[in-house]
Amino acid sequence: MVNYVLAGAARTQAAAMIQELEVARPGAVERLAQGALAELRTWPELTVLEVDENLTEQGCSVAGAYDFGPPPHLSVATSVSRARRDFTALHELGHHLQKNIVDLMEPFGRESDGGLLLEDAACDAFAAEILLPELLVRQYLDTKGPTASTVTQLWQASNASRMAVCVRAVQHLPTLGHILLLDATGHLAFAASHGLPPLRRGSFQGDIAVIDRALTGSGRAQGLTQVRYRDGILGRELHTDTAPMDGYLVAVLVTDSAPWRAFTPPTRDTGPQSRDYICANCDEEYRSFDPACQRCRIPPCPDCGRCSCPPRVPEHLCPGCFTMHPPAMFRAGSDRCLNCD
Repeated sequence: MVNYVLAGAARTQAAAMIQELEVARPGAVERLAQGALAELRTWPELTVLEVDENLTEQGCSVAGAYDFGPPPHLSVATSVSRARRDFTALHELGHHLQKNIVDLMEPFGRESDGGLLLEDAACDAFAAEILLPELLVRQYLDTKGPTASTVTQLWQASNASRMAVCVRAVQHLPTLGHILLLDATGHLAFAASHGLPPLRRGSFQGDIAVIDRALTGSGRAQGLTQVRYRDGILGRELHTDTAPMDGYLVAVLVTDSAPWRAFTPPTRDTGPQSRDYICANCDEEYRSFDPACQRCRIPPCPDCGRCSCPPRVPEHLCPGCFTMHPPAMFRAGSDRCLNCD
């Protein structure tokens, strides 16, 4: 779950990443802000590939991917705008920095999932911090927090992508919520979340209240609605404000303290509830919103990927992490699992 603690940790991690980058490559932050892809193509230790969007990782928050290698390379979808490609390139650069600089790996040890959520959230924060300096952000997102209109205005005043603006805006939410970017068909192009479970890129949200009204009307709508999580599960009711953003729809959703209303009572939490578990296989404690296994009634552990059912296929011991894994966790010819290889 992305919560207040994780959001703060992501921004702290992003600041550390920028500091490490400036030490290693003085002036790189400014050059990346002017053109991330152009700058990264000059780095001999990193290969930049432009690929079809279908070849990027759908589970990632952006249309791109990072491969540790060797040699390390990042991929960026060619089918998106230049601003979005720059944001994606910076996001994937964030993965590169966090996987190669020892000091940046240290915070992951304090996370129950090994730092997977923190790493991805920090990549978004890192990209947004570079593209949207705080002085500019404060001109549009005041102390009350963002509305859909002010998010759009910030995007129009900058050279940053819509995604970068959503990430910066969600950092200014006064309470739990989401900032969503939806395409004209109602599919989720990008989501930045604060204190609520993250939404999957590509999920369909176009038929839910307020969003449906905005898409079929002028693009501007307000009211209460619920967003859709995996398996069609609807979350809690959220106060929602939408605005058009040049072919897209931006939506700001909060549990209370909506900046566009004088008074906003908290909504009832009718959404999915997480529970705490201890993995029967690797003894890790974890919290999960995932559906429970129909056999053992336990959702899979994010560390080892297993529920409490006995393994159906032979497992192998990885000499790197000393954990039993199924064959799918090993590359052909390697005795180390994908996490250690």
